[in-house]
Formats: sequence, structure tokens, C-alpha cells
Amino acid sequence: MCGIAGIIYRDGSEHAIGAEMTRMLQSMKHRGPDSTGFALYGNGENGNLVMRYKLADANTPRDFDFEDRLRRHRTEVEARLVALGGRIDEVEEETPYAFRVSFGYDGDLKLLADFVEDIPEAEVLSLGRALEIVKDLGDAESVHDQYGLADFKGTHAIGHVRMATESEVDIAGAHPYWAYPYSDVAVVHNGQLTNYFMWRRRLERAGRRFMSECDSEIIAVYLAEEMSKGASLQESMHKSLDELDGVFTYIAVTKDELGVAKDELAAKPLVLYESDDLVALASEEIAIRQLVDHEIETYDPYEREVLVWQR
Repeated sequence: MCGIAGIIYRDGSEHAIGAEMTRMLQSMKHRGPDSTGFALYGNGENGNLVMRYKLADANTPRDFDFEDRLRRHRTEVEARLVALGGRIDEVEEETPYAFRVSFGYDGDLKLLADFVEDIPEAEVLSLGRALEIVKDLGDAESVHDQYGLADFKGTHAIGHVRMATESEVDIAGAHPYWAYPYSDVAVVHNGQLTNYFMWRRRLERAGRRFMSECDSEIIAVYLAEEMSKGASLQESMHKSLDELDGVFTYIAVTKDELGVAKDELAAKPLVLYESDDLVALASEEIAIRQLVDHEIETYDPYEREVLVWQR
């Protein structure tokens, strides 16, 4: 079932999007109680990259070596960033197994991500100058409190509440997904791709890695690949409707844009609200009403429709 949501402030001003997206997602808890995820976008930190990564899962068995293993692996992550020329400014321990690193770096992102993920159990959740992905087990309020999202200010965001139907209840299966190895591209999705395995094999042959069996990860990397060839987000999303088969609605984001696409059947729900300063969209209108304290009019995008907004 799952639920998706997105918000973007059209003037580029920063707002409490961590708290706002939490309210939207919590209102749709009934659509997915297993995990919650956020892709949050701000104006960056003096040109630094921000990497969110994990070294274990919320439900990883806590054996006698667990804490020592995390310490060793965390030290190794930081050593590898420095070895590649990274200039670490700040490291935050969000949970015993999830970390946030702000650092200067001018090199290749794929090389960096691969070098970090060569460490046992390490997974880069996001890497970019504007994007930060936070996701974990539990409902939106639990993840919000655990990761301190009340203080996150930004310009746009997407989020997802998940009901696990085809894979494990773990962080690897939680949305959103970063478009490895491209900076600042992420996707949330409700539905199913029927040509998932064809696209996964094709993208893996091009050197892309996948950390899950979720088709949302395919959409993220597909769009980023198209944009790397010079296409705009809107052009890439239109092309995806011809090449990705299935029943789906997805929301995609870059450092400056937020877009939504529906397949030709438009069976997966999504409602949309627009004002002069705000665009909000979600699987259910109740989520949008968490942001707007007056009567509103919403509408549903049509079949094969692609809409993109800039901040």
C-alpha cells in the first residue's frame, strides 16, 4: 500500500521541512507502519558534501562484538574519506549505527561511495551538497525524534511510509533512494515495475550498484542516468513513462526541482495542492492538510502526466 509525500517552497526560502514532512507522513501511518524515510534538501553547507551512511540495521543482532565492530568500521570510514582527499568538518552519530559526515571533497563520487561500501555492512544512504536521506524502522514521529529532524531547515523534501510486502523490514528496503552515484537525486514511489529485472541488469552492466530489491531504486538511477546525458528532469521523467512498465506513481527530486509522474493507468493515488509559495502532494489529502490551515482545493494528476516545479 505505502504512502508518499512531497513539498517544495517555490521561492527557495528555508522552512522547518523536517517537522513538516513528519506531520504529513504521520497522518498516513495507516498506509505503512514498517518504516519511514525522508529525503530533505537545504541550501548546503559552504559547498561541503554531506554523506549519510549506516553500519548496521535497527534489527541487526547485538552480539558481543557489535559495539567494537561499529567503532572499528566508523574509524575506517573516516580514514578512507581522508585517504581520498576528503576534508572532514563534522561527524555526527545519529544512532549507534547511523552517521552524518560533512566534508570537503572534489573527487569522483562513485569512487568515494564504492570505497566506503567496501567496508563490511557499510551502506551510503545519500551523498550530495543539498540532499540528506534519513530512514529507519518505525513511524514518522519515531524516526523524527531519533534523528533530531525538528531542527532541519530546508527548501523541499519527499517522504515515504512503507508497508513491507515483498522484502525484509529493514533500512535497505526503506524509501527514499539515492540515485547512486549521482549527487542530490532521490525518488519515492508507490506501485510496481514489471520490467524491474531487465532494467536492473542493464544498469548493473553500466556499473551501477543496488543495495535493495526495490524498484524505486531503479527509477532513481534511471532518471539520474538520463540527466547525466544532458536531459532535464522533466524530459527524463517523460521518457521513463515509455521505458518503465508497470503501475506506479513516483516523486523525484534534485537539488532545485521536485517532480511527479503517473503511469498510463494512473491507478496509484496522488493529490496535489498549489499556491503561490508552496506545492504539496501526497497519497492522501489528509497529509496536505497538515501544512495548510484553511480550506483548499486539490486535484489529481492525469494519466501519463509529468509535473515539475523549481524552487
